Amino acid sequence: MDLLDDHLVRARASGAVFARTVATPPWGLRLGGSIQLAVHAVVRGRGWLWFDDDSQSPMELSPGDVTLVRGGPDHYIGHEPGADCLEPEEFRERHRRDGRADDPRATVFLCGAYRFSGDIGSGLLDALPQVLPLSAAVGDPLRDVIGLLSRELASPEPGQPTVLDRLLDILLVLAIRTSFRQSATAPRWYRASADPRLNAALQAMHEDAGHPWSVPELAEISGLSRAAFARTFRDALGQTPMQYLTDWRMTLARDYLRNGELGLAKIAHVIGYGSPYAFAAAFRRHHGDPPGAWRQRELTRTSSPPAGDRSHLRQHGEPSASRV
Repeated sequence: MDLLDDHLVRARASGAVFARTVATPPWGLRLGGSIQLAVHAVVRGRGWLWFDDDSQSPMELSPGDVTLVRGGPDHYIGHEPGADCLEPEEFRERHRRDGRADDPRATVFLCGAYRFSGDIGSGLLDALPQVLPLSAAVGDPLRDVIGLLSRELASPEPGQPTVLDRLLDILLVLAIRTSFRQSATAPRWYRASADPRLNAALQAMHEDAGHPWSVPELAEISGLSRAAFARTFRDALGQTPMQYLTDWRMTLARDYLRNGELGLAKIAHVIGYGSPYAFAAAFRRHHGDPPGAWRQRELTRTSSPPAGDRSHLRQHGEPSASRV
């Protein structure tokens, strides 16, 4: 098991391909900030991406590049910065015939979106910058995936939804992996997992959070003395091994409580507490509320998704159930 894969699976990252779009100038598309993670790639021609915030300069989108945009503020893509931008449904209607005209000025681009669930998903998103441009050089797998996506979207074929889901999954993993490699703000667990002295212990805690781990046992797995392991772990992750384990257990507990698939007794067992009472006491110490009250508050808060999100998904199709 590797930690990035574990986080992606637990975040239930689900993709919804918007479309392969052909647009002849003038063109512009507004994309709402309720999209948790948008993926844009230009296949042919040129485009620009910008925000309402003038502090961020417009970014040119070139063939072979991939740009990820984290949710929050609305963003826009168009044939030039500041172009008049339409809502997705109106944009699609305006440009639905552009693909039939072989206009050399036309831009061909792909738009995709991802939704993440729970605190694990939020942690992945928070580790990404607001905008992440990635250049795919010749021979880079990203370029190959973009080409496959474009060809697959060009015409309907049997089994196409499954193919598109898998390709968008691959695109997401390659993009996040590249971002974390290049970024000084990558999650500490990601950087620490590259250290062979810590990787085995981190994997052990993630694979079996319910095991009664101790520092001596984790140090033995790492091949270090107890003192050396504790010091190396704290230097890399900014907390002791037991603090990290407790935080990971509480993160799992919050996501289990949100999805409602497990009762308190089962959650307590899965994350390493001897009884529901021991789990409830630990959860209250960590969050200030018992698990039941916390879950009820979360359910009330998330019972209705933002209107903009609902509208956007209606226009482009519900996300698939595939997971990375």
